Amino acid sequence: MTTLSTTTEATEYIDGNGFVAEIKRTKRIKSATITVEEGHVCVVVPLLLENERISKLLKDKNRWIKEKLALHREAQPKSSKQFVSGESFSYLGRNYRLKVHQGNYQPAKLNQGRFVITLQGGSENPELIQDSLQSWYKKSANIKLKQKVKRYAKIIEVEYASVGIKTYRNRWGSCSAEGDITINWKIVMAPNRIVDYVVVHELCHLIHHDHSPKFWSEVERIMPDYAECKDWLKQHGEGLGV
Repeated sequence: MTTLSTTTEATEYIDGNGFVAEIKRTKRIKSATITVEEGHVCVVVPLLLENERISKLLKDKNRWIKEKLALHREAQPKSSKQFVSGESFSYLGRNYRLKVHQGNYQPAKLNQGRFVITLQGGSENPELIQDSLQSWYKKSANIKLKQKVKRYAKIIEVEYASVGIKTYRNRWGSCSAEGDITINWKIVMAPNRIVDYVVVHELCHLIHHDHSPKFWSEVERIMPDYAECKDWLKQHGEGLGV
């Protein structure tokens, strides 16, 4: 685990014996909580809680955590990737090689044209590498998609309530009647123009809550080449994912 921070909030990582847990320290709580969502283990703890107590908490909950992680992995489409150094992964249409280092865990990051991950055992832990990459994509998607929604909402002249990311198996996004937009994080692996199309598509549902000719006319007004983007997704969409 990293050295304890003296700030009001801090994030660390710890090897939980078969998984990596993200430790978030904060002054806002008095007891620790564990969540396992989308293959990601997160432990929120009081700012000054001792590392030994965190390790004991993870040890006590080890079986429960691993069962949750196993259920998540079983529900995911089987990846064709091996998650070893040299493999390429796309982001906004560009391919970046993966470099796996051996050492104390450092989460995936995009650095100097490469995805870089450091963890005990190196490439001997493909599941942890996959989880780390997925976490990076989801965090990046959360930032990038919010930026794009904000930008295109001004162009289309619509107002939305919120933007979130989800893991969908057979769709790229949704828009509720209340204006809540959710988008599949995997779309950020596609070319930038395809990402724009998905964002525009969902925002146009704030005007027309169907797929009527009027809806598609609105999409075309913003993106005259939307049909090409739609076809691209039909042809290549299944290949997006980690």
